[in-house]
Amino acid sequence: QVELVESGGGSVQTGGSLRLSCAASGDIYRLWCMAWFRQVPGKKREGVAVIYRGGDKVRYSESVKDRFTISQDNADKTMYLQMNSLQTDDTAIYYCAAADYVGADPLDDYEYIYWGQGTQVTVSS
Repeated sequence: QVELVESGGGSVQTGGSLRLSCAASGDIYRLWCMAWFRQVPGKKREGVAVIYRGGDKVRYSESVKDRFTISQDNADKTMYLQMNSLQTDDTAIYYCAAADYVGADPLDDYEYIYWGQGTQVTVSS
């Protein structure tokens, strides 16, 4: 079993920055990758960024590429999402997720079995 706890959400103005954290505990040795997803009420959950075990391979959605950076600190067992140049469209609940394995699309949520509780990010103009 793996437990994920997010922190770092909040409210910022357009162009601002936030850093989200996801602390992992439990059987983390079995994890293949960890990712950030976000969801706006009434819309499908969107994959934002994924980082594979070892931290040397990452992938981003087109909507956040070049603005967001995913990273991990193995010593602290924590994953991060640095979000820069935030826009109003980035407003959502952000979720940390982890998987034992993912297939062709690591930004598709259906293979992620461990989820955090979510943290709200609000960007205002």
